[in-house]
Amino acid sequence: MLCAGCSKVAFEGTDITGANFGGDFTLVDHHGKARRLADFQGKVVALFFGYTHCPDVCPLTMAEYAAVMKNLGNKAADVQVLFVSLDPERDTPDLLAQYVPAFNPTFIGLTGTSQQVAAVASQYKVIYQKQGAGANYTLDHSAGSFLLDKKGRLRVLENYGASPAVLTKDITTLIEE
Repeated sequence: MLCAGCSKVAFEGTDITGANFGGDFTLVDHHGKARRLADFQGKVVALFFGYTHCPDVCPLTMAEYAAVMKNLGNKAADVQVLFVSLDPERDTPDLLAQYVPAFNPTFIGLTGTSQQVAAVASQYKVIYQKQGAGANYTLDHSAGSFLLDKKGRLRVLENYGASPAVLTKDITTLIEE
């Protein structure tokens, strides 16, 4: 017997629909305004954890999402990319305001206190650790990104290096649900 509407959506990334982690949080955006994840319901959210001094993973991922927004054309209005800084010591709202919108003016950078950032990272099972000392330290961190549907539910884990084509397909699937 066939069930209309019962077919499972096929994502290119890892389908984590129903995962028992994630959820709402509040951080400060790059304009200094408190923002909740729930503020973006009604849009597909691409959630990435990184830092502005990252030499490779972060700028590449942000550039991939910038390409996705171009690929989406008018549908890009249904998407919000959020960059959560794992480095609140250096990533002030002013620095995030320079870095994040440089990839796309609609992208939003989020930060908070070290404790707030650690809590959100833990909530999303993101691992990060400071490497080195002094002003030139780096952070080892989880490199994937998350896609949330228009209802704010965690749906897809995208691996680092997923192509813009893969990201565009999965985001389009969520937009059209």
